[in-house]
Amino acid sequence: MAARQETLTALIEPVVEGLGYELVGLEYLPNPKNGLLRLYIDAPEGITLEDCTRVSHQVSGVLDVEDPIPGNYHLEVSSPGLDRPIFKAADYERFVGEQVRIRIQGILEGRRKFAGVLRGLEDEHVLVEEDEGLVRVPLGRIDKANLKLEA
Repeated sequence: MAARQETLTALIEPVVEGLGYELVGLEYLPNPKNGLLRLYIDAPEGITLEDCTRVSHQVSGVLDVEDPIPGNYHLEVSSPGLDRPIFKAADYERFVGEQVRIRIQGILEGRRKFAGVLRGLEDEHVLVEEDEGLVRVPLGRIDKANLKLEA
């Protein structure tokens, strides 16, 4: 699954950046009947519906030609929103000081979910300051991470 996401990112990111946007990340949710490919894009001035439509049109053309996904799927292009998902390791440094929620694979310190202030990335661990203290979450075990940005 990770290899497919890397392949899709390598194919899609240059198209999105060529249009002047940042590819925040993507989610591919396969399904035998109808899968879903969701792209999150951003720009300094924010994202409008027209931006999403523009990216969708261009990315659809590339996906039709390259055909990296077997079967039927829907393409969805969206702004990252106020609960911005984190996909890239560099974003754990970029958003230091922001509130973060993380869910991991397996159990760490008796739990799977962590929330607090993002303190960065160190030795392949995301640092999260919770009320009880600093937690080191292994980057490779993160299943899902989101920022809680202020409006």
